[in-house]
Amino acid sequence: MTTTLRPTEPLQRTADGTRSRHYQVCVNSRPVGVLHLATSPALGDSVAVIRELRVDEPDRRRGRGTVAALAAEEVARGWGCRQIETSVPGVLGAPGDAEAGVRLAQALGYVLRNRGMTKPLGATPPALPPGSRARPMTPEDFAAWHAHESEQYARTWMERGVSETEAYAKARRDHETLLPQGLDTEDMLFSVLEHEGERVGVLWLALREDGAYVFDVEADAAHRGRGHGRTLMLVAEAQAITAGRAQIGLNVFAGNTAAERLYESLGYETTRYTYYKPLL
Repeated sequence: MTTTLRPTEPLQRTADGTRSRHYQVCVNSRPVGVLHLATSPALGDSVAVIRELRVDEPDRRRGRGTVAALAAEEVARGWGCRQIETSVPGVLGAPGDAEAGVRLAQALGYVLRNRGMTKPLGATPPALPPGSRARPMTPEDFAAWHAHESEQYARTWMERGVSETEAYAKARRDHETLLPQGLDTEDMLFSVLEHEGERVGVLWLALREDGAYVFDVEADAAHRGRGHGRTLMLVAEAQAITAGRAQIGLNVFAGNTAAERLYESLGYETTRYTYYKPLL
């Protein structure tokens, strides 16, 4: 039996230049599932994204998904893409789909890039350790932090297969989108953590309608390994609860083992895994 992709629409192009196309997954011309392939609005037209890959239950566990994913890679190469990525639901999504999705991604040579995590919040803000307090960033704090964070953000993407040009463009674009008024952007909280009167770390928290989101949390290099990262996360939760948010979320890149362990110890659970693969 032959598994193929059959387009169900012409190639779509959006105003930002990204591409998109829906396909049927077919076995000997018989539809058995769907695939949606696009290019990334976040990383540019050189990165393809499998937005959806589903095989109907009667045809699962027969390699249909594997062949469809490989066919999607060939389409992406034809589009000129140099990388492809896909997401898999985490433990808070669909556990069965998550397990199958992870197996498929790993079998095809995809590498874990990052995962999204969330935590439900209670009604009482957590207390900070004695001697620790958070204060708002000053304009001077913000300028220094913004330059540092933008550089680190771009380098994080470069370490995960994104070209230097695309990584710096993404960092610039994301910050312009998220912080149009810089320090004064509405619903963005920027804090400096002090311990015994000395600065030890920084926090960037966004307030959203459906919760809060930690965009950046970092203990200063000279003060790492002393529990300040945990304190910064308690600051984030306290700020979110005070603002009336019921949950908090964040992204953690693969390989940041200390951060992953910290978030798990604080009760965060994975909602989504993102995998990527270079297209040679």
